[in-house]
Amino acid sequence: MESPDSPSHGHAEVQVTAASPEVARRVAEVLRHCFAATEQRSYPASDEGGTRLELTVDTTRAAEPALSWLESSRRTGHADVESGRG
Repeated sequence: MESPDSPSHGHAEVQVTAASPEVARRVAEVLRHCFAATEQRSYPASDEGGTRLELTVDTTRAAEPALSWLESSRRTGHADVESGRG
């Protein structure tokens, strides 16, 4: 059973912490080129500065090259090993 805070099946919550908002936005932009994603939410990373950016990606609606990587990782079990499930 999923907890209320867990993303739904096929989705992943992504958090990017960077020294500047621009760097965090660049990473989010790359993710959006590979996956359907929600609008990012930006927060201060800490009292010392930096930016924390959060977004949700939909891995069921992946674009190339992410789709190729996801498909090949499913066939080889690579995703299960990296996540600690294998």
